[in-house]
Amino acid sequence: MKKLKILLISLIFLLSIVIPSYAASNYVLPYPSFMPGSKIYTLHVLWQKALKFWYFGDFGQFEYNLKEADKYLVEAKTLFEYKQYLLGYNALQKSNTYFKNTLPYLISAKKHGKNILEKEIILREASLKHEEVLIVLIQEVPSQFRWSPEKVSPQDLNIKNLIEESLSLRKNYEKTDL
Repeated sequence: MKKLKILLISLIFLLSIVIPSYAASNYVLPYPSFMPGSKIYTLHVLWQKALKFWYFGDFGQFEYNLKEADKYLVEAKTLFEYKQYLLGYNALQKSNTYFKNTLPYLISAKKHGKNILEKEIILREASLKHEEVLIVLIQEVPSQFRWSPEKVSPQDLNIKNLIEESLSLRKNYEKTDL
């Protein structure tokens, strides 16, 4: 029995070494939370906005904005997969807004004499992971979509341009040296 345990552990160890990883980033995105359409979604969004005041200082605000950018990216991905293009489009815009807010807080922390090396690495890893998701999205969603709600004039969503803008934003942040 003891030999079997050793054999299994050795096999698992060897497989973990031999099987290559194809991910460009080790950064892990969160599991989707409450989604639009849920009865609790509005309360969840209000709670998340209130949490902004819980995160103090440069690093706290950096983490808050990155967390929100991650959350809205996952939300956008999920909504696009379910062909909820307007909601996905709006979620991706929110993700971009929060992502843009991360770097200014790192710059501010550096000006205050804080060591930001670890946070820079996290931002680069997050940028890579976001790029992975966006590259998949750009291949799966339509480049344009006409949203035609009842009793309101139709709205054209240029989804491809927004995803390309999102990719460009992440690539710029990935390459930024502070």
